[in-house]
Amino acid sequence: MTLHDLIAAQAPAREAFLAELVRMPSDNPPGDCARHAERTAVLLEGLGFTVERHAVPPALTAAHGMVSATNLIVRHRFGPGPVIALNAHGDVVPPGDGWTADPYGAAVKDGWMFGRGVAVSKSDIGSYAFALAALKDSGLALAGTVELHITYDEETGGEIGPAWLLAEGITKPDFAIAAGFSYAVVTAHNGCLHLEVTVTGKSAHAARPDTGADALQAATGILAALYDSRAALRRTVSAIAGIGAPSLTIGLINGGINTNVVPDRVTFRLDRRIIPDESAERVEAGLRDLIAATAAGFAGISVTINRILLAAPLTPLPGSERLAEILCRNASAVFGEAITTAGVPLYTDARHYAAAGIPIVLYGAGPRSIEEANAHRADEKLPLADLHRATEVIALSLAALLKP
Repeated sequence: MTLHDLIAAQAPAREAFLAELVRMPSDNPPGDCARHAERTAVLLEGLGFTVERHAVPPALTAAHGMVSATNLIVRHRFGPGPVIALNAHGDVVPPGDGWTADPYGAAVKDGWMFGRGVAVSKSDIGSYAFALAALKDSGLALAGTVELHITYDEETGGEIGPAWLLAEGITKPDFAIAAGFSYAVVTAHNGCLHLEVTVTGKSAHAARPDTGADALQAATGILAALYDSRAALRRTVSAIAGIGAPSLTIGLINGGINTNVVPDRVTFRLDRRIIPDESAERVEAGLRDLIAATAAGFAGISVTINRILLAAPLTPLPGSERLAEILCRNASAVFGEAITTAGVPLYTDARHYAAAGIPIVLYGAGPRSIEEANAHRADEKLPLADLHRATEVIALSLAALLKP
């Protein structure tokens, strides 16, 4: 049988596999994902794979804000040659409100499956596993090894998933493909900086505010300066198609003691998206300088700034262009339309592979755009036809990459 025929014959099993993954919650937070990893491992073993279970030490898991995490690795060696890793994550954001379908129901309507994580990125656990299964059953003469990396902390930064596997020497691939979420082959993405800013003043009775130092008034000034800086960001557009301009969002704020007390402390967190054209270090230094300079204009006020997250942008490494060319060629043939490379204005675990010097691109099950998938929103969905087509694209591309 050809790869096309093998993948077509797998379709019912692939849909059932994905439905099983969606029906078991793996929300992060709270990040209690070991049970989902075990269920995934059993499903992979049902496909004939040997599955390595790499449990993250509890203290390290807790330090990264999670309850439990087990990373899975499948290694299939066809012969001597390069090692290609396929990485997809099984943790998902909580469902939130507004769903018209059960977020854990995996219901299918008009050819679309609905459920949290069905598109990002439980679908690619399925597409990658079944692509490898088809290659294994094809009898093709191939040279190299394919590894499946199923990790469980993408929603909290990937530090105890891909980053941990690479740092511990558990895996050392030559190339990698990470879960996708659109028709395009993604070669670049934004970075992200999270800062927590604590503005400290002095409390006082509301009848005598002049005897205190109002932390909320100072925080308001700092917030205004940050919001004013967004106009300049909008004018800084990346040279990479699909990336757009950097952005800044204040996502959390907390402070105050009571209605009749001058606030002595206000804390807020900001999210700054960093385009590949920027230096992450300069972005952080610029924000710290802006906040400190603004706070200096308020008497009795001090500011503490803590970095919560710094995710570097993904930029192409030598070798990634070969991955992209093969994937684009096969995707264009399978989908019957031109599939090209692009950047995306978010950040993913792919950056950890790139930081280790491993050429990587993102490709997996669609739909056409992340917006169409309702990713991270109510009624997340995936057209099952795209699940099957993406599986064929991955299988054909692996066959090309591993050709003797």
